[in-house]
Amino acid sequence: MGYHESIVEGRNAVIEAFRSGKTVDRVFVLDGCQDGPVKTILREAKKQSSLIQFVKKERLDQLSETGNHQGVIAYCAACDYAEVSDILDRAREKGEDPFIILLDGIEDPHNLGAIIRTANQAGAHGVIIPKRRAVGLTAAVARTSAGAVNYTPVARVTNLVSVMEDLKKEGIWFVCADMGGTTMYDLNLKGGIGLVIGNEGDGVSRLVKEHCDMVATVPMKGDIDSLNASVACGVLAYEIVRQRLRG
Repeated sequence: MGYHESIVEGRNAVIEAFRSGKTVDRVFVLDGCQDGPVKTILREAKKQSSLIQFVKKERLDQLSETGNHQGVIAYCAACDYAEVSDILDRAREKGEDPFIILLDGIEDPHNLGAIIRTANQAGAHGVIIPKRRAVGLTAAVARTSAGAVNYTPVARVTNLVSVMEDLKKEGIWFVCADMGGTTMYDLNLKGGIGLVIGNEGDGVSRLVKEHCDMVATVPMKGDIDSLNASVACGVLAYEIVRQRLRG
């Protein structure tokens, strides 16, 4: 299956992309440009909660594939996003405690694709990613997921902490992967669970970590002190699977 992340250039083309119902991840707009069509684009972007970035002409020229961007370039997602409620509904339909993977700033599309693939195989009901400082559902992500994006809902949210607070009201506990925590085998990871994986370089952000109920550390015997984000996710996801299978 082919996945294509659309890059749309030009004011009328971007307006049409919004009005045709395409999922627009982000819009790059020439700094200081506020004419009628641009105001329409900004209004549509806010309606869809697309990320808006005001940039210099040099940046737009760098991003442009046609050389005719007219001060506006939009990136449309290769796949549609789900809602957080869709993920909870999926768990209810299966009669299972929710198992959700939350990603705090994953920037590498290959990591995100691999995590979505793992989420599907481990029986997670969905993945939640933030809108800012994180990769979206690009074509590279979709391809790396080996088709899992078609089966595992991915929700994109403005504020990860706010979503965690809402999910706690649904009885979900949160565990994040980080150094200096409790060995994962010594934690009770049964019931409704949200597994939080941090950014490739900085790990889980302070505020997100403060909203987690547990910090899980993966035992490591090697000479370096960390795992790739997608590998860490896989190891912890399957510890959750193991504990669920034991009942």
